[in-house]
Amino acid sequence: MFLELRGITKRFPGVLALNKVGFEIDEGEIVALIGENGAGKSTLMKVLGGVHQPDEGEIRIDGQVVTLSSVADANAQGIGFVHQELNNLDNIDVAGNVFLGREPRKTLGLIDRRRIHADTQPYLDRLGLDISASTKLDELSIGQQQLVEIAKALSMDARVIIMDEPTSSLTLSETERLLEVMAELKQQGIAIIYISHRLGEVHQCADRVIALKDGENSGRLTRDEINHDAMVTLMVGRELDAAHEHPETAKVPDYFKVEDLVTTAYPHKKLSFSVSAGEIMGFAGLVGAGRSEMAQAVFGVDQVLGGRMTLDGEDVPLNDTKAAIDQGIYLVPEDRKRTGLIIEMDLEKNTTLASVPKYARGGLINSREESRVTDEQIAALNIKTPTGKTAAMNLSGGNQQKVVLGKWLSMQPRVMIFDEPTRGIDVGAKGEIYSLMYKLAQQGVAIIMISSDMEEVLLVSDRIAVMRQGEINGILERNQFSEEAVMQLAVEKTEERFSA
Repeated sequence: MFLELRGITKRFPGVLALNKVGFEIDEGEIVALIGENGAGKSTLMKVLGGVHQPDEGEIRIDGQVVTLSSVADANAQGIGFVHQELNNLDNIDVAGNVFLGREPRKTLGLIDRRRIHADTQPYLDRLGLDISASTKLDELSIGQQQLVEIAKALSMDARVIIMDEPTSSLTLSETERLLEVMAELKQQGIAIIYISHRLGEVHQCADRVIALKDGENSGRLTRDEINHDAMVTLMVGRELDAAHEHPETAKVPDYFKVEDLVTTAYPHKKLSFSVSAGEIMGFAGLVGAGRSEMAQAVFGVDQVLGGRMTLDGEDVPLNDTKAAIDQGIYLVPEDRKRTGLIIEMDLEKNTTLASVPKYARGGLINSREESRVTDEQIAALNIKTPTGKTAAMNLSGGNQQKVVLGKWLSMQPRVMIFDEPTRGIDVGAKGEIYSLMYKLAQQGVAIIMISSDMEEVLLVSDRIAVMRQGEINGILERNQFSEEAVMQLAVEKTEERFSA
């Protein structure tokens, strides 16, 4: 093996983050590292990346024990790291990002711009990036920026590249391109450590799987053994039956109706659909199809230029978020950290923020009642937190998502809009979110679920509305569900499909 981690143990105050963990990878191999949030994946990779030093254990490269005291040490040993949150500067060009902090200099100390561009271009060509090294980073898509990060790793002569949730913000086509690039790098002898909660991608690309649970090795799978259920069992120690069950619920047709809605994002298109009480209606489509814009317009965040909305036969005012909330229409946004939570505030403040008047008397907040409601949501949603006074920023992604849900569930929703409800959270938390959605549907809540995860859309939805360029291009019933049917509607006009 070219790279081995043996008996890696890492302690933080009051926490045993890693306990005698082993990991190995050979040249030209893709090994997936899987586990729930908090399993120790990030800590292990930070040890390998020189960010943390292990308390026990050793790292071997080409059979020799090495000490990685810094990121620079790791880079010097051929270890590159492509983080989920891209470490780039979008106000400078591609070449500047690739050689950031390592710029070649002229005799007077000035950056040698000609050389930096000449040195960068071969890496872009190697990755199939049809762009110039002088292109400003903010002109690129997220997928292209991801490939620029890989170019940076290659420029450091990386022999192994760690990819942490690399597809979480990518479109379907960008994801496919990244997987193709990984296969090409593998053929060139570069090893890849692939961390992802998207198990379908793991099955597609990995040669082996190594699983962690509670800071320890929980199992390994060879290529022939890799499948969804085997990976889930290694990660959570049990089968997630609830995540695969789609209960039938009594539905009240046309409970929530949207008619001829015109958004500022697509002022020449009209949106019409209805969701039954007790129904989960999935919204699929490519990035830019207008799904999130629809959700924000319904919730009153984005301006509506025309149309009508009714809930249980009564009109819902347009362009009025307070009116939407008063009617019981709630949005769980795509970016929970920026628009779903005040990340620095504790759980109690976040849980009760949308309903502060319920807890205020004479201008003073009843902190005891606030704590009681928060504790109820912590218990009901199985939020893993020391106390309700813990800052939201200190929770895992899955638990942060549950806090956003708890905020609305304490207010008795009638319509719940979930925009990318499980992005960046682990399979165990996904199962809990799905079970919660099923429970809400059984209680008669109308649910709109927007997701770019095809497996999720097909699994959870009762019907699927597929959007294309700001309008609904077709609606699929459950007996019509397939990945091919969704993708056809996502990329082709309905009349084009039937004219062949």
